[in-house]
Amino acid sequence: MRLGLALGYWGRGPSPDHLDLAREAERLGYASVWTAESWGSDAFTPLTWIAARTRRIGLGTAVAQMAARSPAATAMHALTLDHLSGGRLSLGLGLSGPQVVEGWYGRPFPRSPLTATREYVDVVRQVLRREGPVALDGTYHPLPYRGPDATGLGKPLKPITHPLRAGLPVLLGAEGPKNVAQTVRIADGWLPLYWSPSRPDAYGPAVADLPEGFRVAPMARMTVCDDVAAGLLPVKAMLGFYIGGMGHARRNFHADLMARMGYEAQARRVQELFLAGRREEAVLAVPDAFADEISLTGPRERIAERLERWRSGPVTDLLVLASDPRTLRVLAELNT
Repeated sequence: MRLGLALGYWGRGPSPDHLDLAREAERLGYASVWTAESWGSDAFTPLTWIAARTRRIGLGTAVAQMAARSPAATAMHALTLDHLSGGRLSLGLGLSGPQVVEGWYGRPFPRSPLTATREYVDVVRQVLRREGPVALDGTYHPLPYRGPDATGLGKPLKPITHPLRAGLPVLLGAEGPKNVAQTVRIADGWLPLYWSPSRPDAYGPAVADLPEGFRVAPMARMTVCDDVAAGLLPVKAMLGFYIGGMGHARRNFHADLMARMGYEAQARRVQELFLAGRREEAVLAVPDAFADEISLTGPRERIAERLERWRSGPVTDLLVLASDPRTLRVLAELNT
């Protein structure tokens, strides 16, 4: 199982330790470092900054949001960074939910998310293969554009720049069973949310029959500590925000996933408290058991025992959220 460092997205501003953590991960032999975006910092700029100051470590977006850019623009970002980094990029994409797509990006959330995702990946792949002008007779991402306000003057174009790798890996963030099944068909890898080694069935039957070489790269926060309950608080804070704040009360994919993992009543309670403005209560309402099974928390010996469960399943890349070099070193030692 390869190790990756997940840096996420910025909070109020750039984190002063991200570059040092990335360099330490490279020194320790980590395979990759990953950045993200929500409605603040973008995924590609920090990754380019890290690429310029490292030499070997792989680079990934987990995830770049599809609504933020047209698929052609995303492919341009990917091929540019792949060239500048010497072929180190893995492109992780995610659709996000209606609250973010419509509320932040000002775009309609697709009625058929599966179709929209499939078309998006199709255009990205065409750009990266550069076999001819990029064209798609699509519902959500038609090229050339053919909406009611189109001039009719658009024509398919072939990318000027030759991509470094036609097979640049494309990974998808997917939560629902149908979305996961499509990800297995059209992508090179999958970025699961809330991966629990004991509950792979929560994502549907596709997880039981993955193709050769398919990457499964979940994120997990790791905290080396004596007090497990205290160590779980950052995990619960993250869960409270995602389950309560990243989605509408009537449509929240993160809350739905938690429900499928056996915590339906608790997920709805977290939503209720968060949306009522009682955020501290929402965090405390996240069950310790749920936070524990999707993270690596506790003394070194406990983490070592639990790490075996992650290695025994389909996970190929463990993307760890860690805030200090010591944690990175402990995981590197335990994974040998």
